[in-house]
Amino acid sequence: MPTRRHFLAGSAAAIGLAPLSAAPEARATTAVPAPAPATAGTATPNLVVILADDLGYGDLGAYGQQLITTPRIDRLAAEGLRFTDAYSTAAVCAPSRCSLLTGLHTGHSAVRANPNGVAGALKAGDTTFAEVLRARGYRTAVIGKWGFGPEDGDQPSHPNSRGFEEFYGYIDHGHAHEYYPQYLWRNGTKETVAANANGAKGAYAPQLIEQRALDFIGEHAAEPFLLFLTPTVPHAPSDIPDVGAYASRTWSQQNKGHAAQITSFDTLVGKVTDRLRALGIAEDTVVLITSDNGPHEEGGVNPDLFNAGGPLRGYKRNLYEGGVRVPLIAWSPGRIGAGTSDRPTPLTDVLPTLAELGGAPAPTDIDGLSAAPLLAGSPDTARHNHLYWFRDERGVTSRANTEDGGRATWLAEAVRKDEWKAVRFAPVRDRALPDAQWQVELYDLASDLGEQRDVAAANPSVVAGLVALMRSSWADTYARRPFGVRAQVQGPVVPGQAFTVTATLANGSAKPWTRALLALSAPAGWQVQAATATGRDPLPAGAALTQTWRVTPPATAAAGTQWPLTVDGTAQTPTGPVRYSAPERVSTVPPAPASDAYLSDLDWVSATNGWGPVERDRSNGRKPAGDGTPISFGGVTYGKGLGVHAPSEVVYHLGGAADRFTALVGIDDFSTNQGATGATKASVRGDGKVLFTSGRLTGAGGPVRVDLDVRGVKLLHLVVEDANANTALDHTSWALARVTVR
Repeated sequence: MPTRRHFLAGSAAAIGLAPLSAAPEARATTAVPAPAPATAGTATPNLVVILADDLGYGDLGAYGQQLITTPRIDRLAAEGLRFTDAYSTAAVCAPSRCSLLTGLHTGHSAVRANPNGVAGALKAGDTTFAEVLRARGYRTAVIGKWGFGPEDGDQPSHPNSRGFEEFYGYIDHGHAHEYYPQYLWRNGTKETVAANANGAKGAYAPQLIEQRALDFIGEHAAEPFLLFLTPTVPHAPSDIPDVGAYASRTWSQQNKGHAAQITSFDTLVGKVTDRLRALGIAEDTVVLITSDNGPHEEGGVNPDLFNAGGPLRGYKRNLYEGGVRVPLIAWSPGRIGAGTSDRPTPLTDVLPTLAELGGAPAPTDIDGLSAAPLLAGSPDTARHNHLYWFRDERGVTSRANTEDGGRATWLAEAVRKDEWKAVRFAPVRDRALPDAQWQVELYDLASDLGEQRDVAAANPSVVAGLVALMRSSWADTYARRPFGVRAQVQGPVVPGQAFTVTATLANGSAKPWTRALLALSAPAGWQVQAATATGRDPLPAGAALTQTWRVTPPATAAAGTQWPLTVDGTAQTPTGPVRYSAPERVSTVPPAPASDAYLSDLDWVSATNGWGPVERDRSNGRKPAGDGTPISFGGVTYGKGLGVHAPSEVVYHLGGAADRFTALVGIDDFSTNQGATGATKASVRGDGKVLFTSGRLTGAGGPVRVDLDVRGVKLLHLVVEDANANTALDHTSWALARVTVR
């Protein structure tokens, strides 16, 4: 079964082991320590992070804007701490937001580029700031744009799977470009926006997002909460119901709409702080306001009209300062004093900062450094040795391309160390290209903030040092240290038969924990027996507690049904109690095949797919709704297959009854006819053991024949992975996929 890691589902009270569901359940342990959690009104503040979409460094009055009015944010900047050298970690949305959530820069993060066909996704080992804070009892919500896929309500990269108890808004990056959407997601369910049916513009999504955010604050005012508010303004298109004060301007309609979007963002921020004040919790709340990258020029918007980058060079997609330096304001009356900070502060610092403010342990293998002491007025806040950016962008806009000297689609990197800033471009899409073949530029930000004078030729030793930092900042695969709880189910889950659940509680923080315990909850009537000790005291930094259980569903449990299992890991940390939770859904398997069968005619145990549903072609047998089209390789059509898109895994229950598995697997004509860039790798696994690997599959290479001995195999896994770090056109098919039964 796929392994997913989740954190506590519930409130601050749940850290005292409030029931996870109303249904009775079996537990392997009867008691877990439940120290009282921190509550609102103490030193533990509520936390609100408000992230604009494509808001430039110079788009706010507090940063020099003259044409667009932003009075509410300007007031917060005057009352709080205004950062002059804050940075997004990428010049486009998806990688920037991934880094913000996980504390990893784009040399290490799971998502390093905007989606090119298939949306990026967080990896199993990633820990978000919501997961960190939820373990300390915070109520958590992300409201607005999520931006990671796939667009499905039950998948490992969904907000509810990444520490956010509540989600309302857009899952998918592309869907978030619609200001009058046909639907929005509420947790794992699509909610139709009836007022926008048939192309109507009856409900403006930013207003729906605003109202839900204000309601969330009101609902949780009496307990610690984390709100990640991510409206889509001022991203293109410049849709807005009313351009307001800008109606009489002589600007284009697109520029009027863009200006109105920024003012609407300002109004939203004002309404949030007004709600905090009205509820009497402003002094107990820290608010951060920032943007995911520099200003855009899409949809007819002219950022130069507004001087959107201020004194900086570049736009969204550029690694020059204008593409990555962003506004950042920290506000909390009575907690954060008025002032400015020139500390170079990347948004990777948000996770450790929120963790320290919330008294939560944070992973030690992140790139961010806590700025919490700076918010409290300390001059001793840690500073980064250097900052790093990576760009792999295929989108082109005219101004950004001009700034890049026509190199907007080239791979690019940048690094800042002290006041030196280096930017380099690779003429081919290959990071392993020798350094001598990159084009490197060097700027002294102390004397040339606008990056107008390339001084690389005069400072070869500086260039060499900064290029070395670029090289050292990149990892092809960044292995994470375990943190929190992970659970793994070793099935299959057959009614009346025992299976194994193994879980770990990993202390990936910097300090030891005490009273570490693991417990497993199962549905009523299921037997749960611990096979190993359930506790460890102390649990040193970097260590993990591992626990195994034998779980037996009743013989009467319905086959083909999903059932909840939950592993809870609790511990006492130096800053208070934590509780991490790993909910798993296990499926009692369908019956094993009793005779020879095509897999497209069998029910699967589970199916995950990188994009869209798994398509089943039953052209030679049953034809229920939803069947895929017949599969074609090189113009030859086959029936009885499965159409998937990398990454994909489809699992079948054979129950040890089958003799052989045969199939053809390859990139089908559907994908090949759209382009030749698709490349995948297929494998077949039996009960976790690799039985077959295809090697690299391309449309030009044709399909590969599979013929395997599967005697004794209980669970058969069909896996397709991306083979070229580009999931576009990776539609792959298993044709004539069939098992024979002895």
